Amino acid sequence: MTDAQDAAAGRRRHRVREEALADAMRISRRLLVEEGPAAVSVRAVAREMGLTAPGLYRYYAGHRELVQALVSHLYEELAAALAGARERWPADEPGQRLGEVCRELRRWALAHPQEFALLFAKPVADADTAPGAPAHDPSWRFGGVVLDLMVQLWRRGGVQAPTDLDPVWAAQLEEVREHLAGEPVPLEVIYVFVACWARLYGSVAVEVFGHLDFALTDPGPLFDRTVGEVLALLGTPPA
Repeated sequence: MTDAQDAAAGRRRHRVREEALADAMRISRRLLVEEGPAAVSVRAVAREMGLTAPGLYRYYAGHRELVQALVSHLYEELAAALAGARERWPADEPGQRLGEVCRELRRWALAHPQEFALLFAKPVADADTAPGAPAHDPSWRFGGVVLDLMVQLWRRGGVQAPTDLDPVWAAQLEEVREHLAGEPVPLEVIYVFVACWARLYGSVAVEVFGHLDFALTDPGPLFDRTVGEVLALLGTPPA
């Protein structure tokens, strides 16, 4: 076999592998949406791909690797959606950008409740994003879209940071600091970032999981108010 033939064969193998991985993600996501997270298994995905379970092991070493790949894929999709929303406003309007990103998070979550639950409710242990997990970095690419805008707002001043933060927070907030690319953000401000995220996530989650149905037929205005309150904590007018 010539070098050219070797190269062509290598390209074919790469193409076949990429197609198989894409097919596995498509099937895994459909199983998640239609049957729930417990349905996403090596055996089920392999069966729908026309493979035996050992055949799928050529691409995924086991259940954890398959679920981690799905979680990573979904985080990348969500990060791209938020980044697209961010670009609807000019770079010198970080408050407007963050408001749009928050609304896009809600839109994506409501359109994809099962995917949102897999990412943020962690219904299966293998969906974790702990340091060292394959999905850790993709989860921070999503988080980075939000965090980078918060940092931009901090640079402008106006963040309402506490002056008496308990030292117990220091160790807990260090991982966030690691993702700030050397920005000298005080721990008190990082605490505000985390508190803002908790409010945003909580507002989305209670709606996605139906926990506001007892009181509201349209939680949208409540979410908009929450976004305004978060932006105020970050020192910018409501978007």
